[in-house]
Amino acid sequence: MKIFDAAWPLNHTPSAEELSAAAAKACGVKPGKIVRCDIVRRSLDARGQLLYRYQIRAMVEGDAPAKAYEFHYKNVTSAKPVIIIGGGPAGMFAALRLLERGLKPVILERGKDVHSRKKDIAAISVRGQVCADSNYCYGEGGAGTFSDGKLFTRSSKRGDIYEVLHQMVNFGAQPQILIDARPHIGSDVLPKMVESIRECITSHGGEYHFNSKVIDLKPLGGDGPRWEAVCEGGLTFKADNVILASGHSASDIYSLFDAKGWQLEPKDFALGVRVEHPQSLINNIQYHGRWQPGMPPAEYYLAEQIDGRGVFSFCMCPGGILVPSSTESDGIVLNGMSNSLRNGPRANAGIVVQVSLADVPDYDRFGTFALLEFQRQVEKTMFSYSNSLKAPAQRMVDFCRGKQSAGLPASSYTAGITAAPLTELLPQFVSERLRRAFPLFDRKMKGFYTNEALVLACESRTSSPIRIPRDATTLQHASLPGLYPCGEGAGYAGGIVSSALDGIAVANAISD
Repeated sequence: MKIFDAAWPLNHTPSAEELSAAAAKACGVKPGKIVRCDIVRRSLDARGQLLYRYQIRAMVEGDAPAKAYEFHYKNVTSAKPVIIIGGGPAGMFAALRLLERGLKPVILERGKDVHSRKKDIAAISVRGQVCADSNYCYGEGGAGTFSDGKLFTRSSKRGDIYEVLHQMVNFGAQPQILIDARPHIGSDVLPKMVESIRECITSHGGEYHFNSKVIDLKPLGGDGPRWEAVCEGGLTFKADNVILASGHSASDIYSLFDAKGWQLEPKDFALGVRVEHPQSLINNIQYHGRWQPGMPPAEYYLAEQIDGRGVFSFCMCPGGILVPSSTESDGIVLNGMSNSLRNGPRANAGIVVQVSLADVPDYDRFGTFALLEFQRQVEKTMFSYSNSLKAPAQRMVDFCRGKQSAGLPASSYTAGITAAPLTELLPQFVSERLRRAFPLFDRKMKGFYTNEALVLACESRTSSPIRIPRDATTLQHASLPGLYPCGEGAGYAGGIVSSALDGIAVANAISD
């Protein structure tokens, strides 16, 4: 077996014959000796001639076959239960692994099923109403369901990324996610995939309980189950093991831990703004003026170090829109989403600044909750300025120069925007680093720093500002046997794929 690189023009898809000929040349054999060719990875190269660069796996006669991804889910109707708190990527993929291992997943999701959830999401933009337990962050599929569905991750040491991607394809995702260097699914496809996963889990005997917000966790003594989960309304569930996959915005879980004296620790996160450009401008920059209809919309990733803190782009959505991701009625939180075609007229990305405890000494009195309280206060400051979910906004160059924008360009933000002095509204250490970073980004992407770009506040839910500690080997909470903190909300993941991998790892730890 041999892995080799090849390239073809952007508008040309290599045929099976071309792949076989390239493989024979790379392997030094005749084409008839090639028994199989698989594209492993495809990435766009716009540095010179516009090309797709391919990584190709070739198998010659006599080679051992490549790994096959097959998933065999067992009927677990009468099997031992495992409680999973949260139906996001970590919870769903933990549940799928439990099915394979013959254990019964019982998913307790505070929000609604994916279709009912859409109505509550629409109400946020149309009427400014935030449902506390059903919104862009809470509900079936978690925060990733109504997002771009970006699957790029650097977490290759966490587990087998392709295992997750193959399962997603089995449940309805596009097959090209298996080869694209920066794969994504799209908000139009993700809900269907999430629903298919649920149907698989329930058809094999697993359980889903929606509108089931967990308000208490009780360790049990004696010879029976070790844990009891109590839901709002009084419904209770018992099991030996609990997977806590509640997501990065479920701060009530941290309050529950704190009230019980269970161990928590602060964790650095990042906070900043969303930046919106015309997609045509980003295409022109990244394709060096050679973009044509039919080409993929251009993406970017930018990073700088400013006074010892990283300033970087996050969750870039080409051809996407901005959405209100608040979970409280008095705070503004922005996020980006896009459909599978990414064919909208605007591009957006979070541009955020690393935040640590040393940056917020005024919040020391909150102890472990210092960064969480800082996050909340920034979100509330933005809401207080507009007295609504309208996002405070400013043109990019005006923001950097401390100048009020006389007028604002059109924005995709579904709840509306209002002109604001973001330099004053954002924490000073955040705004100063952003103001210095934007012109530096222009050196890497000439044309990025422009008053055609809109800066909107705030992007604050990049990750959890609190970690729930766990043993590195058993993956159980440091002092609570049978409780498995998992995913973004526990501080062990940062995206759809890494959360899914963490869910699989925890399910393995329980079933091994």
